[in-house]
Amino acid sequence: GNLLHPSHHCICCIRALEFVPYQLQPSIKAGIIQYNTSLRRGRNSSSCSISSSNQRTRRRRRGRSRQRPSETRATMAFNKMFVMLPMMLAARKIDGEDPVMVYWLRVAYGVIQTICVLLVIYTYILASNQAGQHKQMIYVPPAATPFADPNAKKKYTQVAYSAHVLTTARSLVGSTLFGVAMTVGLHLYKGMVVGLAMQTVMAPLNLIENALVKAVIFGGGFKPEDKIFEEKASSELTDEDEIVDDSGNPVVKEIGTNKTKTFEDLLLDTWDAGAKADIGPLMAAITKKNCNFSTKENGWTPLMVLGGLSVKGVGSAIRQIKELGGNPAITDGDGWNAMHWAAFHGSPESAKELVKDPSLLTVKDKEGKTPIEMAKAENNKDVSSILEDTAATTDASEKTKADTGLRKRK
Repeated sequence: GNLLHPSHHCICCIRALEFVPYQLQPSIKAGIIQYNTSLRRGRNSSSCSISSSNQRTRRRRRGRSRQRPSETRATMAFNKMFVMLPMMLAARKIDGEDPVMVYWLRVAYGVIQTICVLLVIYTYILASNQAGQHKQMIYVPPAATPFADPNAKKKYTQVAYSAHVLTTARSLVGSTLFGVAMTVGLHLYKGMVVGLAMQTVMAPLNLIENALVKAVIFGGGFKPEDKIFEEKASSELTDEDEIVDDSGNPVVKEIGTNKTKTFEDLLLDTWDAGAKADIGPLMAAITKKNCNFSTKENGWTPLMVLGGLSVKGVGSAIRQIKELGGNPAITDGDGWNAMHWAAFHGSPESAKELVKDPSLLTVKDKEGKTPIEMAKAENNKDVSSILEDTAATTDASEKTKADTGLRKRK
């Protein structure tokens, strides 16, 4: 009974790693951690029937009857141990001096690794193609580590979904190719055959457990609602969760409140998100009544904020607001209209939509600058080129109209 205690089991297994080939140590460590997690989960659920009942109730409300992802992974990792240990013992019995045995071992390893590498590359291509489609922020938990403090706050990293998928896919490609190079190198230079045998069997099992590969094979692609990283949405965070950014800096979060954000808060939060902004919630909240809303302090409007953003879809969003009655000529406290915002912050997509109203180009702010002068001063060449071309076309058109009117009068 004491041998099954998580602490005893973990210590014994970690010490046993001294006798395990280095290729298997990361997988075995992960299996130990996940197995101990499953033991603790099972013990807690058997001693806390009320908690189990509440969990079942929550699952019924969500309409989910399948196992939770964490439970599925713990089970898979535990079952993989029964494959890994016998394989390790069997691999030591391989005669590395038998050329026929070595030949077929190389063939098997080459075929399996080729399939794995192709699958990893295909996964990376899919991740690259969907980059930018899902810009919503998610909160990803850290990887499990041995002997972690169970009472410590769990840190969640705030990242954009698409960016995290692409980063994870890139890491998967790198680790897979590095593993192949290391195993092949040791085999060629040191004559090691244990690594070839082990990776021939374990590489596919390890790959299937990867969240991205699993999503490609079984889930039909990368979809935020599948929560393949065990991530949380902002509404699912609790007071026990600590949020950090990509650099590890704490992020202020709004949790556990039923207070509804005001339209001004939503507008300012969208601007604060910058290049990671998700304009979907803002666009969903804009109506004919608030399309010309201006903030109390600086007089910023939705068209100004969108004009200054360089995220996908701002051009279409500006067009939709204008159709609702949004006025891009409104100026803020500095005398800037929406075109000034696009010129200063360098948003070509916004500028292309806003120049459909050429009168915005001639408006000067409180410092006497037009949008074209502002774009040049900020060295936003793409925007200044768009504005200058529009201004030249407008001047030529007005001159033609003037000449036509003069001829008619004569």
